[in-house]
Amino acid sequence: MPRPPSAMRRHILDSALHLFAEHGFKGSSLHDIAVEAHCSKASLLYHFAGKDAILTELLASPAEGLSALSEELAALDGEQAVEPAVAGFVGLAVRFHLEIKIIFAALPDMLGHPVLAVIPEAVDRLADALAGRSEQPRARVRAQMVIGGVAVTVASDVDVDRDTLRAELVRGALRTLGHPTS
Repeated sequence: MPRPPSAMRRHILDSALHLFAEHGFKGSSLHDIAVEAHCSKASLLYHFAGKDAILTELLASPAEGLSALSEELAALDGEQAVEPAVAGFVGLAVRFHLEIKIIFAALPDMLGHPVLAVIPEAVDRLADALAGRSEQPRARVRAQMVIGGVAVTVASDVDVDRDTLRAELVRGALRTLGHPTS
């Protein structure tokens, strides 16, 4: 029984997400995606102009989420920003772990992708919030360690459930930033 167009579009995106995460963007063809999505290549091309269009749609939500988080954090001063920055970033990282894995796998090629244009500034603002708005080298280095550590961890397919992963990432990030945890 054929799926409604919106369901097929979502199924194509889900199939592409898993293939890109497993084999990389370059290592996955439109044919591979169509096979995984149980549709014809023509049907896939009816929904998307090509592989780049699929990638753009897959990366739009994580980029929008990071931009929204950085806007929320902009209203917070100093140390007020640290815990919301950690919880927000870890939440995004866990939610979009496959997208992060795709980005890391093809980072040199991805940096020029238009949908990722918002990410460098958003990451800089996130780092500022994680550092508690401090200019101290110690705080800035720790903030970058949290960003890198969370991203690498979620992209590493750690074999724990998402709730445990989220909780441990938040605890570890807060410890790294020098904040007491329970």
